Amino acid sequence: MNGKSPDPGCATQILIVDDHPIIREGMTHLLNLQADLHVCCAAGSAEEALAAMNCQPGMAIVDISLQTDSGLDLVRTLRHRYPNLAILVLSMHDESLFAERALRAGANGYLMKLEATEHVVSAIREVLAGNIYLSAAMHEKLARALTVPRRKPEGPIASLSEREFEVLHLIGLGFSTREIADKLNRSVKTIETHQANIKEKLNIRNGKELMRFAIQWIENQ
Repeated sequence: MNGKSPDPGCATQILIVDDHPIIREGMTHLLNLQADLHVCCAAGSAEEALAAMNCQPGMAIVDISLQTDSGLDLVRTLRHRYPNLAILVLSMHDESLFAERALRAGANGYLMKLEATEHVVSAIREVLAGNIYLSAAMHEKLARALTVPRRKPEGPIASLSEREFEVLHLIGLGFSTREIADKLNRSVKTIETHQANIKEKLNIRNGKELMRFAIQWIENQ
C-alpha cells in the first residue's frame, strides 16, 4: 500500500449521520483522504444510525436536524448506550443557540457547516484527543458564563426547557403537532402540553401567534 492510500484498519472509524446524501458523500470523501480517519458507515436517520453502530465506530458525527428525527435525541441515546463514543455535532444552526444544548445532550463538540473543511478535520481530531471542540467565540462565551456571577437568563427563549426549545425549533421549521410528536417519539398530548407551556412563558396568546413567533425566530438565527 502506498502513502496515498491509508489503511482503514489503522484509522479511527467514523459514523456520519446526516439526512442529505450529498453531505454524507462529501464528508466521506474528505475524511477518507486523511490517513488517520475512515468513514465506516453513514446514516440518514436515527434508526439507521443505531443499526450502523454494529460497525463499532470510535466517533459519530451527527446533524441536529434530521428529516424524521431529533438529532439531539440521537446524541442523548448514543451517549447513554455508548459512553465512550466521541460525538461531534455538525450543523447549519447557529452555535450560540445550539452548542451548549448539544453539549448537555452528550456531544463532545459543535461545529457549524459554514466552517472551512480544515476546521472539520481539526475539530474531529480535537474531540478524538479527549477535548471539547467549540469555536473560539463560543469558548469565550462559555468562559464568561463561568467567571461572571450568574444572573437571571435574559430573553424569553432562555426560560424554555430543553424539550420546549426543541418543540419551538420544530414549529419554526414548519412541522405540525403530529409530525413533532412523531419526530420526538412523544404523544400528541405531550407536545400540546409543551406548546401550552411555551405560549405561557413567551406570553403568546394562541397557536397562530406561536407559529409566527417560531418562524420569525428561526429566520433571525
